[in-house]
Order: sequence, then structure tokens, then C-alpha cells
Amino acid sequence: MIGQLVDGLSWLLLLAGAAFVIIGAFGMLRLPDFYSRLHPAGLTDTMGAGLILLGLLLQAEVAIVAVKLLLIAGFLLFTSPTSGHATARAALAAGLRPWRATDVGGSKTGKDGGK
Repeated sequence: MIGQLVDGLSWLLLLAGAAFVIIGAFGMLRLPDFYSRLHPAGLTDTMGAGLILLGLLLQAEVAIVAVKLLLIAGFLLFTSPTSGHATARAALAAGLRPWRATDVGGSKTGKDGGK
């Protein structure tokens, strides 16, 4: 009885993690600029991978596997937001300007060159 409950919760976490990864992938394809795309990239890394790792943790039968999964989850929890922040700061320092709504359709910074 408890084993079935743990299996069900594990599958729920795995499916939720997969959903976050897929939604993040669509966000990276659909959003307009580099800075906007950093959000779904971080969402995919932190929530998607985190939920998948928790689902795998519930399926781990050996203690050393569980410890390794917890170490990976902790590493991702600390490094993913930090790397996203550092990437955004580096892009800003390099002169990459954030997207504005006026950049589309007729402005001088749009894809048509202001024509």
C-alpha cells in the first residue's frame, strides 16, 4: 500500500518536472530576446530538473544513489540561479540592450531597420 503511494507520488513528480522542462523549452523558443529567455532557462534548470530529481529520489532503493541525487539537486539549486544572474550581468556589461515593445514594427531598432 505504501509502496504504491510512493510510486504514484514519484510519477507525479516526474511528470510535473517533464512539464516544466517542456514549458521552459517553448518559452525559450517564443520569447523575444535574450533577457526574456533567461527566465524559462532558469525555470527548466531549477524546477524541471529539481522535480525530476525528487521523483528519482523516491525510486532510489540504495542509500548511496539517494545521497548522490540529493547532492545533484543541491548543486543545481545553488548554481542555476547564480549562473543565470551572471549571464544576464555579462550580457548587460557587453552592451546587449533589453527588448522593448517599441522595437517591433517600424522602429529603428526593429528587424526591418526602420523602413
